[in-house]
Amino acid sequence: MLERLFQLQAHGTNVHRELVAGITTFLTMAYIIVVNPSILSSTGMDFGAVFVATCVAAAIGTLIMGLWANYPIALAPGMGLNAFFSFTVVGSLGYSWQVALGAVFLSGLIFFLLSIFRIREWIINSIPMSLRFGISAGIGFFLALIALKNAGVVVDNPATLVGLGELKTAESLLFFGGFVLICALSFRRITGAVMIGIIAVTIIAMMLGMVEYKGFASAPPSLAPTFMQLDIAGALNVGMISIVFAFLFVDLFDTSGTLIGAAQRGGLLDKDGKLPRLGRALMSDSVATMSGAALGTSTTTSYIESTAGISAGGRTGLTAVVVALLFLASLLLSPIASIIPAYATAPALLYVAVLMASGLKLIDWDDITDAAPAVVTALMMPLTFSIANGIALGFITYTVIKALSGRWTDLNASVVVISAVFILKFIFLDAA
Repeated sequence: MLERLFQLQAHGTNVHRELVAGITTFLTMAYIIVVNPSILSSTGMDFGAVFVATCVAAAIGTLIMGLWANYPIALAPGMGLNAFFSFTVVGSLGYSWQVALGAVFLSGLIFFLLSIFRIREWIINSIPMSLRFGISAGIGFFLALIALKNAGVVVDNPATLVGLGELKTAESLLFFGGFVLICALSFRRITGAVMIGIIAVTIIAMMLGMVEYKGFASAPPSLAPTFMQLDIAGALNVGMISIVFAFLFVDLFDTSGTLIGAAQRGGLLDKDGKLPRLGRALMSDSVATMSGAALGTSTTTSYIESTAGISAGGRTGLTAVVVALLFLASLLLSPIASIIPAYATAPALLYVAVLMASGLKLIDWDDITDAAPAVVTALMMPLTFSIANGIALGFITYTVIKALSGRWTDLNASVVVISAVFILKFIFLDAA
């Protein structure tokens, strides 16, 4: 049955190798089951319900990817987008989390339609590479700011906007300890380095009496507080346009980059360098996003951590199925997830930020018309506390600089139109 479903022999693999690969991928990305509820619960969402939604959404998306697309790619709520959801859309802009879930659903629906009509390739190919690198780095800086804020390392200051917090507190010391531990373990290629760091900080905090142990396993919490609570009508408000497109753009770039990167690592591309069954993989991602919004979590997307399992030998959807089953098994671990403090998950955020900021090295720094928009994009995300603002200002800066420099050939219709839409948004919607 497994051979018929996944064509193991044709892909040069076997059941044992796929099982090991699935376990490896899960351990590498398991941190999301505690980090995501920690972030989203800051909006007022029920922690237990978000925990369940995270595990179930990851399982659904990963199962579809494995059984339908037959790829060893795992999915889960994306880092960066969950912070944008919580701290910008709900926290800064004041929308309810129900409306934010509606925006996530709409972005997934648009992604699905783009995948069906094969418009996605046109959009991705028309977005300048420098802006893509800037967006990735900007999300990393955004996560870094949130991590440092959660750990009390960066605090608000009336005179300078931000300042250095008290570094001698136990929380700050545990944060730095967790971060260096994760980095060291990652350098040594220890599987599950991020999760080990989170658990280590939590155990030390428990020994110091900073965290109360509440048990190891129990029946899953109720999903009712978030299930089908999304407000699609509220998300159709004209003021939400940029929010929906921010969710969409980041998911597009993230998914495309992850699929191509993972496929190259596993030798899954065809002789023309293209990914077979790309449409199925993209639709798996979009369906996962819509399902996740209905369950009660932010955008569900493909995880680059899947390359860990691919490096361990995973080549088919059986690897993804193993990951999905492990996410479902994690539903029993809610007592552990609920006691992990913010300063224990903050090191994971900062570590992910470092990985995302690495895109800056790919920018052509000798071309100011490429470098300047990328830097504006990256800086404006943390400084305005908004991924959407960073994307908007990056597009506008890119278009104007290229036009004034006479580099018209670098511009295309989609970039100009998107920039014009963002300009109109700032003039009319933000002014109102």
